[in-house]
Amino acid sequence: MSSQRLRDALAPTGTLRAGLNLSNFLLVSGQNSDGTPAGVSPDLARHIAAALDVPCEFVAFETPGQLADAAADDVWDIGNIAHEPDRARLIDFSQPYVLIDAHFLVRADSTLTSNADIDQKDVSIAAFDRSAYDLWLKDNLRHASLIAADSIQHSHDLFLRGEVDVLASLKPRLQMELDTDRHRMIAPRFTAIKQAVGIKKTDPAVLQFLNDLIATAIQDGFIAASLATHGVADKLSLPGCSD
Repeated sequence: MSSQRLRDALAPTGTLRAGLNLSNFLLVSGQNSDGTPAGVSPDLARHIAAALDVPCEFVAFETPGQLADAAADDVWDIGNIAHEPDRARLIDFSQPYVLIDAHFLVRADSTLTSNADIDQKDVSIAAFDRSAYDLWLKDNLRHASLIAADSIQHSHDLFLRGEVDVLASLKPRLQMELDTDRHRMIAPRFTAIKQAVGIKKTDPAVLQFLNDLIATAIQDGFIAASLATHGVADKLSLPGCSD
């Protein structure tokens, strides 16, 4: 596919409009001095825009669910969001550019000791509603009760207040709040969140362009350098690398 056809497909307005999930503190970690978003996800969006030779504009969403819901609207051209089957009905996803581990947190005296123990009829789990790991739990739990929280913080609050038995969350956030005298994180992870670039359903050649660009960005160290710059190299892993 020619460069012009790629620009027409990915940036039809002449500017690459990149949807960002602001609730993912690992990938959108702050702001630059000019007020634009800073983090691994904005870095990748700018990298894609540079490859297309177009400007990059950011479209911010407070939650991943809001970003996914806007797929049918003409508000973003790429959406940096986790790859989940439920979202794939409307969105094509690139290969992942980073992985984020999701784990269960229980109280230190809990009888729950493994991931297999969690899915019981009398177990309640708090999770950020419509996050990638929440969607995974909805697809895979058969017996436990999943309690929807409207933010990551809300899910943590539900657990810390003793309103649920288990907290499902991202490993780096759990590590920040883990009190080893009171809490225990269950290993291994119950899923790995595949952070990817989403686009509206389109020509497979467009998706191949993104996959090739991301593969190169991983291989040449662009993603690793971005992780280091934003202080999250010890919290995220690259696809194909051991955790």
